[in-house]
Amino acid sequence: MQTFSLRGEYIQLIQLLKVMNWVEHGAMAQLVVEEGLVKYNGQVDFRKRLKVKVGDIIEFDGQQVKIV
Repeated sequence: MQTFSLRGEYIQLIQLLKVMNWVEHGAMAQLVVEEGLVKYNGQVDFRKRLKVKVGDIIEFDGQQVKIV
């Protein structure tokens, strides 16, 4: 599992997917979220602008990241 050091209160889910280089661009990030391919704390979540905070775990395409 990877970790991501948060530098503020939160990061939006689609921004996190781009920062982690799990998707090539914002449109792709939105698409994978809309299609239910991303899990937020173990549950599929369809909110593109979801505020991901410290302690959350995001899963996509066999990869995981914990926000620290």
